[in-house]
Amino acid sequence: MEVSGGALGGYMLGILALVIILILGFRYVLKKRFDHNLQEKHADGFSSPLKGRAKYPDVDSFKNTGMFFRFGLAVSLAVVLLAMSWTQYETAVYIPDDAMEMDEDIEIEPPRTAEPPPPPPPPPPPVIEEVPEEEILEEEEQEFMDQTVEEETVIEEEKYVEAAPPPPPPPPEPEIEEIFKVVEQMPRFPGCDDEGGSNQEKYACAQKKLLQYVYKNVKYPAIARENGIQGGVVVQFVVEKDGSITDIRIARDIGAGCGEEALRVVQSMNNMSQKWTPGKQRGKSVRVQFTLPIKFKLQ
Repeated sequence: MEVSGGALGGYMLGILALVIILILGFRYVLKKRFDHNLQEKHADGFSSPLKGRAKYPDVDSFKNTGMFFRFGLAVSLAVVLLAMSWTQYETAVYIPDDAMEMDEDIEIEPPRTAEPPPPPPPPPPPVIEEVPEEEILEEEEQEFMDQTVEEETVIEEEKYVEAAPPPPPPPPEPEIEEIFKVVEQMPRFPGCDDEGGSNQEKYACAQKKLLQYVYKNVKYPAIARENGIQGGVVVQFVVEKDGSITDIRIARDIGAGCGEEALRVVQSMNNMSQKWTPGKQRGKSVRVQFTLPIKFKLQ
């Protein structure tokens, strides 16, 4: 027997209402039956002193213990049976057959974290001007100074001036980590690492779970639906070494809010409990650019 969540809730409310009705009905019957004065009824005493030592035997509720016990067992059995028959159905997710196919190749350079400054322009070539012969001056005669040192000559000692220390070297430029497009082990969507099999099987499983996540969370924009706009949006992002997603950008858009919706779904992956499995090259985790097409089709 299969019971959905709505049917289970209805059955539980019905059982609760039945229990309340039985309790109120039993109280009404007992009150109706013993509405007369019990003191006058038992004025002559009891057949046995033990019967009336605590209460009148007419209102002794323990004589119905067996009935209440059997009713409680029946209710418990019904609740357990309904709980064991509760079936939780998974929401059907429509995934297009060509979900991972792109109409044309998209070649976009991977994002750069820093760009080197452009080289300075080359200096202009020197301009050679011709000087007329009339303006060439004759070379002046050099004057020779007498540098003879005699005994009476006083030589002043030159003062040594300490040179300023050289400036410290500039700090080294941060190393720019390369962003790969294709690596030995491509990054994978979480959920398939615990399953056995080769890397190709895990990658195929991750692709399937990725499509299920995307098309379960994506919402067709109302503007695009009203105007009959459909097509494919391509989103590119970088899977970091720790499995987080950065540099999310739209590589192709069809307008009407479809690109923004695809961007929102990809950004929500950073809020998942598990992160992506990073890509690896030669056994080391590296940054990898991932291209994800998302199809918008009217049904």
